[in-house]
Amino acid sequence: MDQASRESPVWRKATASGDNGGECVEVATNIPGAILIRDSKNPTGPTLHISPTDWTDFITQIKEGH
Repeated sequence: MDQASRESPVWRKATASGDNGGECVEVATNIPGAILIRDSKNPTGPTLHISPTDWTDFITQIKEGH
């Protein structure tokens, strides 16, 4: 079993999203070697796993307006 399988994700979302429980993307960054992304409306649904490098590139592109 790999390290990511033994850790429990700690999910977070943007503070501006509020607590209404809908239409938010949640991110877990505490899993070594992976960033996990899910839809807050469906927390037991599919989870996207990407590398920390890809996550950094993604956030950089957003901040640059792409």
